[in-house]
Amino acid sequence: MRIYADRLPTAARQLLTDLFVVAWIYLWIRAAMGLHDLIQKLAVPGQKLEGAGSGLADNLADAGGKLDQVPVVGDELTAPFDRAADAARAMADAGRDQQELVGDLALALSLALLVFPLGLVLLGWLPLRLRWMRRAGAARALRAAPAGRDLLALRALATQPLHRLTRIDPDVAQAWRRGDDAAVEALAALELRTLGLRPGAVRR
Repeated sequence: MRIYADRLPTAARQLLTDLFVVAWIYLWIRAAMGLHDLIQKLAVPGQKLEGAGSGLADNLADAGGKLDQVPVVGDELTAPFDRAADAARAMADAGRDQQELVGDLALALSLALLVFPLGLVLLGWLPLRLRWMRRAGAARALRAAPAGRDLLALRALATQPLHRLTRIDPDVAQAWRRGDDAAVEALAALELRTLGLRPGAVRR
C-alpha cells in the first residue's frame, strides 16, 4: 500500500498536508510542555516550604536529643522541642502535598490543551488519509485486473459529480450500459485521476 498518489499535484498536496499535520502536532506538544513547565513553577514555594520544614525538624530533633541527656529534667526540656519538630515535619508534609497538587494540575491542564488539536488529527485528518489509502489501493488492484476498468467505470458513475460525467457523454449511463469502450475507458480514467492515480495503466 502506497502512501502517496502517482500524480504529482495530488502527491504534492498530500505531502504538504502531512507536513502541516506533523508541524501542527509538534507545535501543540511544545505548547503543552511549555504550559506544564510554567505551572510547575507554582511548586517552588512548596519546595522551599518542604526544605525549610525538614531542616527545622532535623535541627529541633537534634537539639532535643542533646537536652535529653540532661539529668532529671531532660525529658521535660525535650518535650517542647519534640512538639516543635513535629510541627516542622507537618510543614514539610504540606510543602510536599502542594508540590504534588501542582504537578497533577500541570499534567491535567497540559493534556487538556492537547485534546482539541490531537482530536482534529485523529478524528479528522487520519480517517480521511486512511480512507484514501484504502480506496487508492483498491483502485490500483482494479487497474491491474483485466476487467478492472469496468468496475472503475461503475465506481465513477456512482461517486463522481454529474458535471464531470456529462463531459464524457451527455448520456454517459446509457453509454456504460451498452459497453461503449471510449465511455468506459474515460470513466475509469476519471476515477483514477480523482484518486491521484495514473489512468494510463487501465487494462482491458
